[in-house]
Amino acid sequence: MADPCITCPLSHLSNGCCGRVASVGGDPDLRRRLLEMGFCNGANVEVVRRAPLGDPIQFRLRGYHLSLRREQAAFVRVHPAG
Repeated sequence: MADPCITCPLSHLSNGCCGRVASVGGDPDLRRRLLEMGFCNGANVEVVRRAPLGDPIQFRLRGYHLSLRREQAAFVRVHPAG
């Protein structure tokens, strides 16, 4: 099982990996947008797939799918699931 104190950027998770949101950063507008999309502390998120060149990345979050650019996903810190 993964150490619950370890976090990584959401953009570093591989396809099929899951995590729990630990924090959301970035400039105020980006942070607000990510929070409105559902990236709140404690939310479960799964990496569904990446585009052929690795950008954007599709995620499953709160029962729906959404895509983010890699640089946006880097502002979301997650506790990776073991």
